[in-house]
Amino acid sequence: MKKILASILVLFVFTVAQAFAYNLKNFSNDQKILSALELLERNGDYDVFANLQKNSIKIKFYNLSGYGTVYGTNSYDSYGRRVILINSAYQNAPAEQIACLIAHESMHVLRKATLEEETIATQKEAATWMRLKNSSKVYPDSKLTKRLDKLAGLQANSIADGNNYIHDKIASSSFYRAQFGM
Repeated sequence: MKKILASILVLFVFTVAQAFAYNLKNFSNDQKILSALELLERNGDYDVFANLQKNSIKIKFYNLSGYGTVYGTNSYDSYGRRVILINSAYQNAPAEQIACLIAHESMHVLRKATLEEETIATQKEAATWMRLKNSSKVYPDSKLTKRLDKLAGLQANSIADGNNYIHDKIASSSFYRAQFGM
């Protein structure tokens, strides 16, 4: 009887795990992006995948150097399809960092971002970095690493004292103030 129950339990776990498995190649064919997506999937970021699937989003690296300091963007291609563009300047970044950028951009679901949506996306990016950052790994001394560490610090302080430092940072940014018409 115990063997039968154990077999049923194993079958149930396998079935549930399959229900949450995604065909990652639906989102990208780039190996570095696929590695980042695998990290997100292994860490249970199902909200990321729900948004990617819901909006039929493709993810790729793209030269965003003409747009200032842009790490990534959630946009539309010439056919009106949703696409996440990760700045090709970060193509050699660790998969954990690319996963954070994907997590952030996947949270943008509105046609035009709002302060609230940007706050949610940035909090997701910070929380993802807090989970994925490997303390025994040395990350490159880059703008992206500095950004992620700063956001993680803001997120940790927000959790500790109940303030929303990420929201405050975005709301006080001249870039976002102009973008949101504030």
